[in-house]
Amino acid sequence: MNKDIATPVRTRAILEKYGFSFKKSLGQNFLIDTNILKKIVSFAELTEDSGAIEIGPGIGALTEQLARSSKKVIAFEIDQRLLPILEDTLSPYGNVKIIHNDVLKADVHSVIAEEFSGFDDLMVVANLPYYVTTPIIMKLLEEHLPISGIVCMLQKEVADRISAKPGTKDYGSLSIAVQYYTEAETVMIVPKTVFVPQPNVDSAVIRLTKRKEPAVTVKDENFFFQVTKASFAQRRKTLLNNLTSQLPDGKAKKDEILAALEASGIEPSRRGETLSIEEFGRLSDQLYPYFK
Repeated sequence: MNKDIATPVRTRAILEKYGFSFKKSLGQNFLIDTNILKKIVSFAELTEDSGAIEIGPGIGALTEQLARSSKKVIAFEIDQRLLPILEDTLSPYGNVKIIHNDVLKADVHSVIAEEFSGFDDLMVVANLPYYVTTPIIMKLLEEHLPISGIVCMLQKEVADRISAKPGTKDYGSLSIAVQYYTEAETVMIVPKTVFVPQPNVDSAVIRLTKRKEPAVTVKDENFFFQVTKASFAQRRKTLLNNLTSQLPDGKAKKDEILAALEASGIEPSRRGETLSIEEFGRLSDQLYPYFK
């Protein structure tokens, strides 16, 4: 069995061998706890027939565990300095391919079609760079990729917002956007002490299981998200005030907004954080004819 990459001693030796210095701008924090990595992989429930996509493999600590648990791993790495390190650390694994590209700019559909043809189960598993967590997750979901789900480590605060329920302080348009496409649950809290360098915040692992159909059926997906964003624009404001001030021509259409709220069975004095995703679905469908 190969020696695990994710130990403090091995990580330090790899970094020293290549004279690697961390780039704050890339949000690089490497995990140095093998048990935590194994747990992350276990949440993805991979089999020997599964494919895995990783984003930001670093020096290969998580990649190695994925390679041992799945049929094939494709990892996107933006930092060119890490490519020779990954070639070295992952040399024992013939089922790993590194793509030097920014996942936010990559055509992930094409990569999947090329690399994972015939795979029935494909998971994204990643320790995401914290400064781009939300854009990456939303890209993966909005592009309707043929994935079963996402298991990723991210800032605990963002994980709380993603998995939040209506009526809580963390619940907002991000909760709705992610829960529209997936069932979201925080499965593990990770202390900052198991990273090098240590981040300033605690982390969490979140599991997003892709729904076969979105949580609600709406007339227009983009408009639904526009309504949810508008409803949370200023958290202390009522739905009526937020929708009137945030939707285009909202002020001119205040009467129509009131009529739509009434038709949806929603009090205009309620706040966005009290509405369930189903209520937002009803409301956006009632508003849509006035704003399309």
